[in-house]
Amino acid sequence: MDFRDDATEATFRREFRSWLATHLPSDPAPLGGPERARFWRAWHRALYEGGWMGLSWPVEYGGRGLSAMYEAIFNEEIGTAGGPPAPHVGFLGRALLHFGLDDQRRRFLPRLLSGEEVWCQGFSEPGAGSDLAALSTRASLGADHYVVNGQKVWTSDAAWADWCLLLARTDPNASRHEGISALIVDLHQPGVEVRPIVQANGDCEFNEVFFTNAVVPTDQMVGAPGQGWEIAMATVGYERGPVDVGFTSRYARLVGELEDTARAGNVDRARQLDWARAYVQVAVLRAHVMRDLSARTEGNAPGPEGSLTKLLGTRTEQMLHHVAMDLTAPAPLVGTQPDVLAAYLYSRAASIAGGTSEVQRTIVAEHLLHLPRWR
Repeated sequence: MDFRDDATEATFRREFRSWLATHLPSDPAPLGGPERARFWRAWHRALYEGGWMGLSWPVEYGGRGLSAMYEAIFNEEIGTAGGPPAPHVGFLGRALLHFGLDDQRRRFLPRLLSGEEVWCQGFSEPGAGSDLAALSTRASLGADHYVVNGQKVWTSDAAWADWCLLLARTDPNASRHEGISALIVDLHQPGVEVRPIVQANGDCEFNEVFFTNAVVPTDQMVGAPGQGWEIAMATVGYERGPVDVGFTSRYARLVGELEDTARAGNVDRARQLDWARAYVQVAVLRAHVMRDLSARTEGNAPGPEGSLTKLLGTRTEQMLHHVAMDLTAPAPLVGTQPDVLAAYLYSRAASIAGGTSEVQRTIVAEHLLHLPRWR
């Protein structure tokens, strides 16, 4: 596949690059509190009003009906410009686009895309992180609603979210994977408590969410009862792809900045080699992302191959921020470059977010290499 821009894509790139030049936030995102929520809502709204959100979503739900290539250009230009990441609505929206009812799509997708309503993803639990099929949050069926009880953890953005795409066990007698369903839960109702988690870098992105007899109407189930596992795998398939969340361009920008730092600092041979390894890692990841993008433009949804890209992305991110710490030492440790230390600390979560590296290796072994399951 030829990844050079055609005439229409080149025009789109120029227009978006020009828009970014005058609309990028001048200050970094706050680490927590109401200020953080206001920052991300304002950035989301600016992108939406500029016509840049939902590029590959159907027009009837507020998108522009373009190919996945435009999403890649969009994320690449934001990363190259050093802007804040685009709001991560894509992989959550895909759950409704692929599995939702028409009424659900019309009700929720335009508001998700515009930033009028914020969503989060309620998957992980204290006792079921890597083993998502072991989740214990229950949703008991009533006359026309479900009653939800349980706890989720590491729920990004829950502190200011309006809705949660929740995985809950609706059939305790079914097998682990077949008794799970996906529900759209109102986080502002009684019976829902959100507790922010302060991270090592000072951020408050992650949260615990407790459900105590929270009520969910039956028409807010996504897909069929027991289809939650399939929906979850489709959702994380998009979540794990750097095409969708724009990692590769940010990595490329960082590796360029590290080269400038290395040259200016006249660093020793060992550190030069560390930077060179990071450069190669970024190039390899980009090649894999382009392969994934090629499959997407041909109409293929993300599959188990995304676990390879996720593993490469994790390794790349952690390597880059390790090199950044080394090249700028001791400044991050004595407080004169706190952003470098904060980014390094955050990078440690890459091997957990979106499914642990151990889970990704299991997927590669079973679904790509077809190795027998260990028992």
